Amino acid sequence: MRHGTPERAGLDPLELAALVREVRARTTGDHPWAAGAVVVAGRGPVLAVQEAVGWAVRYAAYDERTGTPVELPPGDRVPMTVDTPFDLASLTKLFTSVVAVQQIERGTLGIDARVGAYLPDFPAAVRHGITVRQLLTHTSGLRPELPLYDCADDVERLARLRAERPIGVPGTYCYSDLNMLLLQHLLERLTGRTLDTLVRDGITRPLDMTATGFGPCPGAAATEDQRRPWAKADRGMLRGEVHDENAWALGGVAGHAGLFSTGPDLAVLCRTLLSGGSYGPARILGPDFVDLLLTPPGLGFALDQPWFMGELAGRGAAGHTGFTGTSLVLDRATGTYLVLLANTVHPRRPRTPDSTPRAQAATRVARAIRGR
Repeated sequence: MRHGTPERAGLDPLELAALVREVRARTTGDHPWAAGAVVVAGRGPVLAVQEAVGWAVRYAAYDERTGTPVELPPGDRVPMTVDTPFDLASLTKLFTSVVAVQQIERGTLGIDARVGAYLPDFPAAVRHGITVRQLLTHTSGLRPELPLYDCADDVERLARLRAERPIGVPGTYCYSDLNMLLLQHLLERLTGRTLDTLVRDGITRPLDMTATGFGPCPGAAATEDQRRPWAKADRGMLRGEVHDENAWALGGVAGHAGLFSTGPDLAVLCRTLLSGGSYGPARILGPDFVDLLLTPPGLGFALDQPWFMGELAGRGAAGHTGFTGTSLVLDRATGTYLVLLANTVHPRRPRTPDSTPRAQAATRVARAIRGR
C-alpha cells in the first residue's frame, strides 16, 4: 500500500473529509461517544485516510456515586495517534477464523468435520456432533458465553467448557464466544502450537503487522474502569490489559478476544483479503479460500450488516465489530475498506451500546465510492 489522496484512490474527498469531521465530533464534549478514535480508509493499493482524534487516555476513573467520569488533568492525558494500539475485542475472532481456514487449505482440518474427532475429551461436542463449520458460522447452538471468570482455576474453566452442550438448535444462528474458544482448543490440539503462535506465524509475521499481537500492550488506548456491578470483575482502570473478562481469566490469549492492533496494521489485513490473500511477497491464503472465508454466510466474518456497515452493506461487504469500540468493513465489490477504532468503553461501558457512528462512517465511505 501507499499513502495517497482520496482522488488517487478513486474516492470523493468531500465525503472522506466529512467522515473525519463526524468522527472527530463524536469524541468531543462532556459525554462523547468515545474518548478518542482512529479512522483509516483506502481503496486498492492507496491508503486515502489516516486520522487520529481525541484521547487514548482521558479519564482516571468512573465515579459511581455521581455517575460521571473523573477527568485527568490536561497534562496527564494521552492524545490519540494513528499508531495507538487498541484492544480489538471480538475482532480477534477474525484472526482465529483465518487461522482455521489456513488449516482447511492445508488439508489438515475438514470444514464439515466433527469437532469431537479432534477433541474426543470434549464429551458435549462429541455427543452433539458439533462441526467446524458450525463453530465458524455461529450455528453450533452454544450459548453466547460462560462465566469462566468466576471459576476457581484453569482446571475448572476447562471442565466447564468441555461439558458445555448446545442449548439451541444446531444449524440456527446464535452468536457465541464459546464457538471461538472451542475452535481455539481444536486448532491448538491439531497443530501442537498455541493460538498466539499460530496468529503470529500465519498472519502477522508474514504480513509484517508488527503492532499486532496478544497483550499485554502497555501503550494501548485505555478501556474501562472495570468494576461490578456494570462489569463482571473488579480490576480498575484498564490500559494494555485485555478488557474481556473471560479472555483475561484465560491469560489474555483467547479465540474470541485478546488481540491488540493499530489502524495501519488492520489496513494491511484488509488489503490482503481484498487482494485474494496476498500482500506483496507474502501469501496467507489462496484466493479460493479467501472466497470460502467471505462467501455467505461468512466464516467468522459478518456479511452485509447495515447496523454497523451502513450503506456499504448489501453487495457482499464483510467485517466485524468489537465490544471496546472497534470495527472494520471490507467492500469486496470495489476493493475499499474502512477501519474505525474507538475506545467507547473508556471510562465505563455504555448502558446502551451505540453503533450509529460506525454505520455513519461506513455510509460516508460508500458515498465516497459513488461520488467518484
